[in-house]
Amino acid sequence: MRHGSQQAPRGTGDSVPTDTIEGYLLAHTHHQQAHREAEHLCARMPWLTSAQAEDLTRHYVRRRIDLTGQMLLTTTERAAQLRQEYEDRYAALRGDLLRRHAVCACALLACAGGVTTVACLLTR
Repeated sequence: MRHGSQQAPRGTGDSVPTDTIEGYLLAHTHHQQAHREAEHLCARMPWLTSAQAEDLTRHYVRRRIDLTGQMLLTTTERAAQLRQEYEDRYAALRGDLLRRHAVCACALLACAGGVTTVACLLTR
């Protein structure tokens, strides 16, 4: 979040197309990386036939994408949990602060009233 400005949460308003494009690019990058890793693995196994190497590459990429997707889902779920915990804690702290300010304001008013009363009694 930029200092001094409010940023809309992701997934709302104008950021939806941007998030979609960003998600596509991220998925594409992960797919390419998995494909490179599978090719590197197959290169270390020179005894594989072309069909076997392609099959291994396809299985490796599919499994890697599944694992990445599961990891991202777990991460987003945990982020949502943490966000809720922080929001709850912030609300509790804000309520405590409001109560403390109210108590201080009441004490200040009571003191001011007492001083005014004493001043009025002394001036008689």
